[in-house]
Amino acid sequence: MLLVLCTKIDTMEKTKIAILGLGGVGGFYGGKLAKRYADSSHVEVYFIARGAHLNVIRENGIRVISDEGEFTAKPNLATDRPSEIGVMDYIVLTTKSYDLTNSIELIKPCIGEKTVILPLLNGGDITERIRSILPESTVWSGCSYIVSRKIEPGVIKSSGSYTKLVFGYDQGINEQTKWFENLLKEADIDVTLSPNIRESIWKKFFFISVTASLTSYFNVGFNELVNTQERLDTTAGMAEEFLKVAKAEGISLDKNSAEEVVARSEALPTGATTSMHSDFKAGNRTEVETLTGVIVQLAHKHHIRVPIYETVYNKLKKQF
Repeated sequence: MLLVLCTKIDTMEKTKIAILGLGGVGGFYGGKLAKRYADSSHVEVYFIARGAHLNVIRENGIRVISDEGEFTAKPNLATDRPSEIGVMDYIVLTTKSYDLTNSIELIKPCIGEKTVILPLLNGGDITERIRSILPESTVWSGCSYIVSRKIEPGVIKSSGSYTKLVFGYDQGINEQTKWFENLLKEADIDVTLSPNIRESIWKKFFFISVTASLTSYFNVGFNELVNTQERLDTTAGMAEEFLKVAKAEGISLDKNSAEEVVARSEALPTGATTSMHSDFKAGNRTEVETLTGVIVQLAHKHHIRVPIYETVYNKLKKQF
């Protein structure tokens, strides 16, 4: 694959990147890629979206609003029919985890022998799930740390200055992963290529599992998870339960990780909340099984007591 990649660059054949899922995450990073590589001689960016969101992007481009300012960018093509764009070199998946199987089916016309799939979905086992569906494909792993939402069709708004993307390949860092890291950096994306991506994924999973579960359970934003003693104790206790399950799964997270959850919740912008909490409030389908239920299941597998997780999960699944 590396030889093919180098040949593409040398012969000026364009590298084709598709973004599936133009919500807060995909819209933010996809918008930056489309802006940087507009009229590029070596990179093409494609969006796969649907409905009113797609119609606005086709007409006006995608508008991204952040603390740094705002911009509008158009991809090479926005479509709801992946067969229109053909085989891609890279596909970045940013859909909801409960849509993973349907998303893979949708993008099959874009997957060739050398296509790399990079998921940025919430959860600890996303790469493994994709590989079970596409065993012949190259699947990297990734996650994002960003508070970002689609606020109306064609418009993405991020809050705060923390917009990091972390990715990697469990077979190690190579020339292709380093090349892709540089491509993202050129688009002004705050990106880190992780040498231990599974640990990085679980570190993100840790934060989002605890905060998504509890913002939904208490019906509050990030800041409010730690502004009363009851919620602070629950947050810290749930974090400790997660760490026990992670250890049983062979993931060794820093002993100060529970304190970091509290500190990061305090530091996020006032009013900011998790996407799962937003989905609950809107009456939409949620990621409660991927973010909350899976920890309960793993705890049962390892015979670990997780009373806070069980209480939270039992309440949330009734709302689902």
